[in-house]
Amino acid sequence: QVQLVESGGGLVQPGGSLRLSCAASGSIFRINLMNWYSQAPGKQRELVATITSSDSTNYADSVKGRFTISRDNAKNTVYLQMNSLKPEDTAVYYCNFMSSYPPGDYNHWGQGTHSTVTT
Repeated sequence: QVQLVESGGGLVQPGGSLRLSCAASGSIFRINLMNWYSQAPGKQRELVATITSSDSTNYADSVKGRFTISRDNAKNTVYLQMNSLKPEDTAVYYCNFMSSYPPGDYNHWGQGTHSTVTT
């Protein structure tokens, strides 16, 4: 059974930084995409950042230039470095791994970690 365990959320002032981590436990193979989503209070979950198995990255327009996604394949871990945080970045952040082994499409989710940006 694969579990994704997130850490690194918290309370920070505007302009501050947080670094989120998400590590997979259990046997997981052929992770094709690692994603971070955010869900602000009262809003739908949105894709924030993606990193592929070849380290290509993509970001939502709202976080470009401020957030950086990276991965450590040896540790089955993905990170989200969040800089220059704004109050509107306040959300629950979820990691998501999309894998394809055994043959098939598998979607794994973390439990979410809260990040609050406030004075």
